[in-house]
Amino acid sequence: MLNTLPNTVPKKLMEGNIRIPSGCAISGIFSESGKPINGQRIINSIEVMHDRSNGLGGGFAGYGIYPDYADYYAFHIFYLGEQARDIKFKVEKFLEEHFYIRNFGEIPTRQIPEITDEPVIMRYFVKPLDSKLQSSQLDEREFVVRCVMRVNTDYEQQAYIFSSGKVFNISK
Repeated sequence: MLNTLPNTVPKKLMEGNIRIPSGCAISGIFSESGKPINGQRIINSIEVMHDRSNGLGGGFAGYGIYPDYADYYAFHIFYLGEQARDIKFKVEKFLEEHFYIRNFGEIPTRQIPEITDEPVIMRYFVKPLDSKLQSSQLDEREFVVRCVMRVNTDYEQQAYIFSSGKVFNISK
């Protein structure tokens, strides 16, 4: 029978009963006509993923959600902890040294009383600086990946680029 667990798997080890760090939930929605879709539909789909085994809830995948910035990478960055503003300054300096920043701003969030140490969440639309890209001798995608990994490892676990797509982004 499909969709049944063998009798050897104890119920306490089933998803939802234990924390599984890789237990992730992403919802996607597509408009075949290319017309914008009301965001409430994706929010409703995420609500059913609230209690996931990694404790982080659900997220969504978006394709083409920034049509005015289709040629730019959208970096979504969490700034964490008490030093978030100081780290933000350092990360932005790094970004300015490696990328042309067309636009940036804080992503608005809804306050939830249960979340007491929420990160500052920023979005940057960037392109690699030609001079940096050429001197790196890397293709554009590899250059971007290496810069993302540098931010994610160099800033004392207080800054994290959680999405860095050009046309496709995931938010969780």
